[in-house]
Amino acid sequence: MQRDPIDVLIVGAGPTGLTLAVQLALLGVRIRIIDRSADRVHESRALALQPRSLEVLAGLGVTDGLVAAGNRAVQVKLHLRDRVLSVPLFDLGLEDTEYPYLLFLSQAETERLLEERLAGLGITVERQVELTDLTQDAGSVTAVLRHAGTGPAADETVRAAYAVGCDGARSAVRRIAGIPFKGSTYPQTFLLADAEADGLERGAAHAFASAKGILLFFPLGSPATWRLLAIKRTTAARPPGAPEATLDEVQAAVDDYTGGTVRLHDAAWITEFRIHLRAAARYRSGRLFLAGDAAHIHSPAGAQGMNTGIQDAVNLGWKLAQALAGTGGPNLLDTYQAERQPVGKAVLRLSNRPFRIATSLNPLVRFARSRVSPVVAPLAAKATWGRARLFRTISELGIGYRRSALSVNGPGPRVNWRQVRWGRVKSRHSGLRAGDRLPDTPVVYEGETTTLHRVLAGPAWHLLHWRLPDGGAAHYLVRPDGYIGYCYMGDNDEGAAGLAEYLNRWVG
Repeated sequence: MQRDPIDVLIVGAGPTGLTLAVQLALLGVRIRIIDRSADRVHESRALALQPRSLEVLAGLGVTDGLVAAGNRAVQVKLHLRDRVLSVPLFDLGLEDTEYPYLLFLSQAETERLLEERLAGLGITVERQVELTDLTQDAGSVTAVLRHAGTGPAADETVRAAYAVGCDGARSAVRRIAGIPFKGSTYPQTFLLADAEADGLERGAAHAFASAKGILLFFPLGSPATWRLLAIKRTTAARPPGAPEATLDEVQAAVDDYTGGTVRLHDAAWITEFRIHLRAAARYRSGRLFLAGDAAHIHSPAGAQGMNTGIQDAVNLGWKLAQALAGTGGPNLLDTYQAERQPVGKAVLRLSNRPFRIATSLNPLVRFARSRVSPVVAPLAAKATWGRARLFRTISELGIGYRRSALSVNGPGPRVNWRQVRWGRVKSRHSGLRAGDRLPDTPVVYEGETTTLHRVLAGPAWHLLHWRLPDGGAAHYLVRPDGYIGYCYMGDNDEGAAGLAEYLNRWVG
């Protein structure tokens, strides 16, 4: 069985694959998206959306629904030896975004809303379809798909211009492409559960620190009020046929940290798992690409995994569309790996360090968790500069591509945004350069008050001219993913000529 050729085959319908599919559909690209599972996930799994993810998904028409369905947590309750410390969450360093908060939302709901958006664009996820083979030549890829469904399995041959593996840690695309996936595995086994819990204040996340490690509760809402993460008490192998994990076992782990003050009931989902730290050696092999967990997996610290995958997809999607349209030059697709692989490596480092400290069995680290952290934590909470920098990093608003071939600075000094009243952005944002994310700010557009990002929403290039209070001008060419491609200051022929050259090379 063989169908008409398509432009892009997307393998995997998690948040990364669905985001890529929505963007490509909006750009008029012929796609198919397949997944070997019979249905989307109904467990929470990934549970938080960062401000930057909400920004890029807003351009795809998804964010308003996500925000309406989610829970904006505003603080973390740190349960120390003899006190409970309230630490504001994302209260500093996020003055230039419409979404200055961490949105807690079940992955099941995130996928549902993305899939509904995709269906509204006329695209349906093809379920119980597995990639079994994949070859490529100079002009296309050929995939063999196995349809399970309700009848006998049937194979189908599909030709496409490109294929993207969004199919997770066990990626078939990565395996068939022969791309190494090197890394390590944490020695501990972890328990994860979505459940109801008595004894916790609602409207906040909770962290219990002790010598044993850290117990985390996150406000989820659906399919249960709380998501918890804890280290399993024993690593003994389970007898054959025994359930993976039980509520009693999770309760025993919770008791170790809370002294029995928190009682679990009505669990919607319980699992145990090992955490891996791995990265693909490359994100591209000819006409094959990797995104999301197929390219990088790491600890859940900082809620970076799903969000990094979503931004992989947004970075890649518009580049594929331009390549298919014959614009953007021969090296445009090379910039995907050049820009996103350093981000993936940085996320691995960011999530690994605090997670190892939180779970280490080293006696000195255990002592620090139980004895030193209760003293240091209140002091750290008062360090507003450090907290602002941390929140900026975790929110992923600080990600940029200044070293990319797509980032070109024209003539003129960089603008200090305090001079142009760009929201309440602090001085650290002065000197905005090519490769930086375009900050958001309230604006009046066509007589209505809105935000700059909403005016520039949608996967397209935008040219922004900004008149400064001193009479000068700033000019910004903004990429479809919201980053500055080219900028120059003043009204001068050199800057305009550089802009024309940039457009001819990268936009067509």
